[in-house]
Amino acid sequence: MAIIPQGSLFSWNEIAGLGDLERLRLVLEHLPDEALMQKLEKARGRGRDDYPVRAMWNAYIALVVFQHPSVESLRRELSRNGQLRWLLGFGDHVPSAAAFSRFWKRIEAHEAELESLFVALQQAVAAYLPDYGKRLALDSKAIRSYARYRPKNTAPDGRCQHRM
Repeated sequence: MAIIPQGSLFSWNEIAGLGDLERLRLVLEHLPDEALMQKLEKARGRGRDDYPVRAMWNAYIALVVFQHPSVESLRRELSRNGQLRWLLGFGDHVPSAAAFSRFWKRIEAHEAELESLFVALQQAVAAYLPDYGKRLALDSKAIRSYARYRPKNTAPDGRCQHRM
């Protein structure tokens, strides 16, 4: 019997082999955010443009992609990583924490556009994966539950021991 290998639609190995900046570039290139960017740029009008809207938005995307726990963590990364600054569109300058805070307040005012962005992403994934969203798996260890009493048969780590 002949075995014909099938290429997968998506292989994490293809992405994992890329550097951090290349992965970020992939996200930035494929994110359907143009409508949101145009609205934010129109709302800015002719005001100061020390930190362009697109650069600030890209920085928030980088915060998520690189899993930074805070804006300050991202700012430290931007301070030391010139390639990241240029990729995001900042050049030689790192925005202040206040600039990030002000930008986030502007983004919050466009909740409907953010929602439509995520819906567009879900629809794009669903077009490639017909069973996308049909099933959900969840590891319940991360869900805290609160009981009214403590069972007598508990293990040292707090889990209940079942008797067979």
